[in-house]
Amino acid sequence: MNNPILIAILAGLVGVGIGYLVRHILLTQAIQKEELQAGQIVSTASERAKEIELEAKNKAIEIRENVDEELERRRQELSREDDRLQRRRADLDERADRVEKREQRLNKRQSALDRRANDVSRLVDEAKENLQQISNMTTDEAKATLLADVEKEARGDMARVMRQIEAEAREDGEKRARKLISLAIQRVASEHVSEVTTSVVALPSDEMKGRIIGRNGRNIRAFESTAGVDVIVDDTPEAVTISCFDPVRREIARRTLQKLVNDGRIHPASIEKTIKKETKEVEKIIEEAGDEACFEAGVPHVHKEVVKVLGRLKFRTSYGQNQLDHAVETAKLASVIAAELGADVEISKMGGLLHDLGKAMDHNLEGTHAQIGADYAARYGVPQAVVNSIASHHHEVEQESVEAIIVEAADAISGARPGARRESLDQYLKRVRGLEEIANSYKGVTQSYALQAGREVRIIVRPEDVDDLSAARLARDIAKQIEETMQYPGQIKVTVLRETRVEEFAK
Repeated sequence: MNNPILIAILAGLVGVGIGYLVRHILLTQAIQKEELQAGQIVSTASERAKEIELEAKNKAIEIRENVDEELERRRQELSREDDRLQRRRADLDERADRVEKREQRLNKRQSALDRRANDVSRLVDEAKENLQQISNMTTDEAKATLLADVEKEARGDMARVMRQIEAEAREDGEKRARKLISLAIQRVASEHVSEVTTSVVALPSDEMKGRIIGRNGRNIRAFESTAGVDVIVDDTPEAVTISCFDPVRREIARRTLQKLVNDGRIHPASIEKTIKKETKEVEKIIEEAGDEACFEAGVPHVHKEVVKVLGRLKFRTSYGQNQLDHAVETAKLASVIAAELGADVEISKMGGLLHDLGKAMDHNLEGTHAQIGADYAARYGVPQAVVNSIASHHHEVEQESVEAIIVEAADAISGARPGARRESLDQYLKRVRGLEEIANSYKGVTQSYALQAGREVRIIVRPEDVDDLSAARLARDIAKQIEETMQYPGQIKVTVLRETRVEEFAK
């Protein structure tokens, strides 16, 4: 018993047994704790499942009630729709009955009308036979005779009525137009024509011509190629001429050459530098001229690009009349006439100001200046009524408003008033000759004379070829052809003379 080894073994066995027992007890307690927690979890889950099941049952009951309500509502709507369809079907049946009854009545009336038409046709045939028997003429012969008599009488009545209407309209129209135009001109009261933009540059002496030409012509070639103009150096004393179809380029060249002559230093480098400088100056002048014209005419809110093109008219003339002054004057006249007639004053003013816009660029584009100007104005938001006034002021397109007619009248007044325009002798002779050629091209014309400096053309016709009605129609046709084929300021009066002369000789 006192063996220490044995005692150690026994102590180890006792320790192992005690450890096993303790571990067993702890394991048992842990298992019990886990079972208790598992029971609690199962209990909680069971209660939660019951709550979820209850909520699901309540939700299902609520959904079923909603579905029942929706089905009931749909049934009511379908019932009402069915009632409406029944009523509509009843209305359609009633309308169909009425239409059928109406068709029956119409058929009866048509039958009666057919019978009556047959009776009338039979009576007409009988009357024709009786007339043929009485007059010994066929239907075609009687019809031709009747139509000839009616046509002759109608032509005479028509000529008398036309002469009366034209006389009354001319008398009343001339009074009103004379009053309106005189009032417009008095209220505008613009000055006469400005001087034509010159293309002649004065020189201090003829020696300057040699410096302009330069050694072997290098200065004049450099000037012409850079400025885009032709410089004519001839025998004219102390002057050279600048020629160019573009008035703006001609003005730039004139100012440049004048500066070079004043400075005295003329060589290719200074020519190019001066042309660039003068180009900017002229562009500034053009823009200022356009703004000033818009302000003077009372036409605000015009697009800047349109104003720039309008300012180019400052350097363009027509028959000696400055085109920018003409545009402003036309705008003022159109404004006064529109105010007197109760038309749109703003549209008339803008149309009068921009009516010759295409003349500032017609040398660069194909087409008439009216159409070019209208297309350009439309591109920058100008109102359609103004665009039509621009395009139609020479009757190239149809005039769509009274403002377009006012613009045309104002343009004619501005160009035809005393002192407004002048034309060369060659142009005057060409216009007079053209008037007589147009008149002589018509059948029945024996002689024609252009009178009053081309303001009137007097036409003598053969009375056996042209009657009264044909004379009136001939005058209108000639006037219309003159409007369509010739350019002239103001208006031209067309007079057709028809007379019958009888000659006898006493032997």
